Amino acid sequence: MTTNTPSQIKLHKKSGTLEISYADGISDTLAAEFLRVHSPSAEVRGHGKGQEVLQTGKRHVKIANLESVGNYAIKLSFDDGHDTGIYSWTYLRELGRTHDDLWNDYLAKLEAAKASREPLPEGTQVINIMPSSSD
Repeated sequence: MTTNTPSQIKLHKKSGTLEISYADGISDTLAAEFLRVHSPSAEVRGHGKGQEVLQTGKRHVKIANLESVGNYAIKLSFDDGHDTGIYSWTYLRELGRTHDDLWNDYLAKLEAAKASREPLPEGTQVINIMPSSSD
């Protein structure tokens, strides 16, 4: 077992947190919103540098389910339907170690985009119109 391999993972559905304990005594508690906006999926990260998609409206998202993926990762399913992120042990440990910096960076990106952590009212549909290069 490497230092990145958790010794225990607990999903606290009521509080919306994932508690990860390691053999070296370190324990991280990561909120569902944090895990959702930092999903390692292509939907969030894109397919290359600069293709990341800023996740908005995820303040109240919850983890609906988790399942192991081999001996190296977990797959998280969120109640907003997102379920394509495979969180490796190394990535989870990195998220725990860099949580504060990642969270502050996320909040700054939201502010710069004039976006919100709050979800849109139910029944709202948004279409983003990108200006064409000929305008």
